[in-house]
Amino acid sequence: MNSDGQGLYLKITAQSSGSWIYRFKVNGKMRDMGLGTIADIGLAEARDLAADARKNVKSGIDPLQMRILASSPPTEHEKPTEKSFQEMAEDYVEAHRPGWKNAKHAQQWANTLKTYAYPVIGSKSVAEVETADLLKILNPIWTVKPETASRVRNRIELVLSAAKALGLRAGENPALWRGHLDKLLAKRKISDKGNHPALAWERLPDFMAELDKHSDMSAMAVKVTILCALRTTEAIGATWDEIDFDNKIWSIPAQRMKASRAHRVPLSSSVIKTLLGLRKVHNNPFIFPGQKPGRPLSNMAMLLKLRRMDESFINAGGIGWRNAENEVITMHGFRSSFRDWAAEATHFSETVPEMALAHKIKNATEAAYRRGDLLEKRRELMEEWSLYAKTGKRLI
Repeated sequence: MNSDGQGLYLKITAQSSGSWIYRFKVNGKMRDMGLGTIADIGLAEARDLAADARKNVKSGIDPLQMRILASSPPTEHEKPTEKSFQEMAEDYVEAHRPGWKNAKHAQQWANTLKTYAYPVIGSKSVAEVETADLLKILNPIWTVKPETASRVRNRIELVLSAAKALGLRAGENPALWRGHLDKLLAKRKISDKGNHPALAWERLPDFMAELDKHSDMSAMAVKVTILCALRTTEAIGATWDEIDFDNKIWSIPAQRMKASRAHRVPLSSSVIKTLLGLRKVHNNPFIFPGQKPGRPLSNMAMLLKLRRMDESFINAGGIGWRNAENEVITMHGFRSSFRDWAAEATHFSETVPEMALAHKIKNATEAAYRRGDLLEKRRELMEEWSLYAKTGKRLI
């Protein structure tokens, strides 16, 4: 079977025929759900069907069971009762609370929905929430509080997906981003994004699994750079004397940082393991040595690695390692992937990932009072990032 990523596979059954399969895990067991043949369903529709099934799985619902229930509509006495959005959201939080790693996460869910969603749709039936409601909620904060707005949208989408899975609403999810709200709201502007094609953070585990099949120095550099959310130049110039293995800290001197400020990187267990492996195989002062003696890896080495991986994927019949505009991803783009993941899939405040990226704090007042570098908070964040990259596990 050929993988499209995110659990979607194409099973070739003959030279010119095949079927779409969505593979997922429920209660520790892998299951396959047929989505239709390639003669009836194109790639875009297959991705949409897989996305809907994936949302059910994330909500703790078996999409195969949902298909069975859909084929046997409930009787008049079995029809679910109507629920308000607030009631559904509270049920969702309680159902997922045991699985959330940080106890504050549930409170942050409640606080964001109470502040932004409930005043507009709290008392409204989940069946009646529509696109106009989402725009009323998001428009006032979309550009002034982009990270908060993104979290609010994502949480509303999850609540409405759960409502649909329970038969409490029908039709498209009005909080859906791709193919819906992305046509109505401006793309979020993140200062580090620029024109660097970035991989959607949801595809990172698949990318890292493919990267793990490579053991060359360029691949090792790509892995460490991604997991540390660094710029290419910050990584390739690294020397062993910058690494404190005892305290799991990488201290990058000011002269190698874009903003000319020294930067401490808390190293996840995954990065430590990779670095220890590299230290065993060479004694060069540079962590990522190049082909020329006494020189680090070329600043183009990692980009060429990405391009070769993309080409191999395309040649194998896959979709390549590209962004939504079909551009081959770049190393700098992974910083955007990291920033989007932190905003949409974690409980950390905006400041923590900004400091992990060594960005200057934009809020002058906060910057004036911020004396430390949030090292321990960032250590927790980078462990979460490494865990997600390796396993696909996340907080929501």
